[in-house]
Amino acid sequence: MPCTVFFEEAQWQALTLFTKGQAPPTQVPTLWSMILMVAQLGGYLGRKSDGPPGTKSRWLGLQRMDDITEMWRQFKSLDAASVKAIFDSS
Repeated sequence: MPCTVFFEEAQWQALTLFTKGQAPPTQVPTLWSMILMVAQLGGYLGRKSDGPPGTKSRWLGLQRMDDITEMWRQFKSLDAASVKAIFDSS
């Protein structure tokens, strides 16, 4: 099942970029892969002996995802010259 049944496009794109360090894929991730990425933001380690992510790690991850998504939206709204100016000034 695609993650778009619960997550917005900006959310899965931002989270994919943040967690994998690469441009968002053209194919929409599955709902389960997004849940795992969100849970990892909340502290879920995903070790072989770990069970599925719990409520606390998913809740904490969703809160962090909101901040990451907002930053993604802000950067996408800028033109290339503005982005370059931001990085050149630091």
